[in-house]
Amino acid sequence: MCNKFFYSVTITQKMGGCSSQSCHRCFFEYETERMIVVKSKVVGSVFRLIQFLILFYVIGYACVVQKSYQETDSVISSVTTKVKGTGFTNTSDLGARVWDVADYNIPPQGESSFFVLTNMIVTPNQTQSTCPELPNQSTICMSDSDCLEGSNDVRGNGIQTGLCMNYSETVKTCEVLSWCPLEIDINLPEHALLVAAEDFTVLIKNSVTYPKFNFHKRNILPDVNSSYLKQCKFNRKTDPDCPIFRLKDMVSEAEEDFQTMAIRGGVLGIMIDWSCDLDWPEHYCGPKYSFRRLDNKIPENNVAPGYNFRFAKYYKTTDGRETRTLIKAYGIRFDVIVFGTAGKFNMVPTIVNVGAALTFLSLVNAVCNWFLLTCTKKRDYYSKHKFTYLDNTDDNAGEPLGETTYGTR
Repeated sequence: MCNKFFYSVTITQKMGGCSSQSCHRCFFEYETERMIVVKSKVVGSVFRLIQFLILFYVIGYACVVQKSYQETDSVISSVTTKVKGTGFTNTSDLGARVWDVADYNIPPQGESSFFVLTNMIVTPNQTQSTCPELPNQSTICMSDSDCLEGSNDVRGNGIQTGLCMNYSETVKTCEVLSWCPLEIDINLPEHALLVAAEDFTVLIKNSVTYPKFNFHKRNILPDVNSSYLKQCKFNRKTDPDCPIFRLKDMVSEAEEDFQTMAIRGGVLGIMIDWSCDLDWPEHYCGPKYSFRRLDNKIPENNVAPGYNFRFAKYYKTTDGRETRTLIKAYGIRFDVIVFGTAGKFNMVPTIVNVGAALTFLSLVNAVCNWFLLTCTKKRDYYSKHKFTYLDNTDDNAGEPLGETTYGTR
């Protein structure tokens, strides 16, 4: 067993030189290297440490973690969703009614997303008529002269008629031509209207392809049949391959409370990761699901929280007059985000990375030579023996040159 640390220094020696009369002999000359072995624990430790770090980087990080021996391709994906579930509400505006998917899934088809209505502000029986504008700094008036006929405020609800009307017993506002009565959207219910929405389910159908490798797969696995889909529900431990998800379970995995989020709405991301190592059999490549809230819910910046939009349902009375029910809908928008990268062994990146590793290893000697000639106490001594200059006038030019060992105490 070796009890010394060795570091070898390569020295290039060239005997003599080429004259103009003997240039033809230079063509057949061969330069060789002389090896000096330095017995030094410090230099030897630096030498082995750098070698170990390079090998650890190449094998541990580049090969095992980054899989740099593989050719890669990015996923191309398509997503369709289908929501199911029914709920019941009983309010003064809408009365008792049952909600099915056609009522709360708005719009019924989205681009890799779907919306489930959970709360609302309803303004029924609106007609095209005139009424006092909602009071604010620009609409409060004292007389008709304060109102400009034909004025259209983009933040208002209609076009002013030029009249100043009583909004209440103490406040007057400019009259507008609009859908009246106007919506008052400050009376949001304290609890979500559609409480049963937490038990609704969604079927997510996701097809992916890696065109470079001609690889195609769905999140509905080949051994899944229709009877299984009718009864399964995603569970990370007991049923991780089921593509049907309960809404409350997804929100809970995002560390949110469904009923709290349902009051003002929000945006939830359904992340599907298709990162695959195609050097393994195909059944090892499958979707990995995760869930995260995407909209801003920072307490210090709670202006315009949640997610909402408006839509209307139009009717005609018996006398042919058009009316509508305006609904300001609050709910949760689910965005399905698919991502992933697939890798497969390829000779070209393998050769490139092996070459890079050999290049790194070749730099070890240069680093240790610098350390030997710059940072050690005997740098002048090593420098003297590292560089040797010989020519034809040297009396010992014909003596053989072999391996030389220098030690340090």
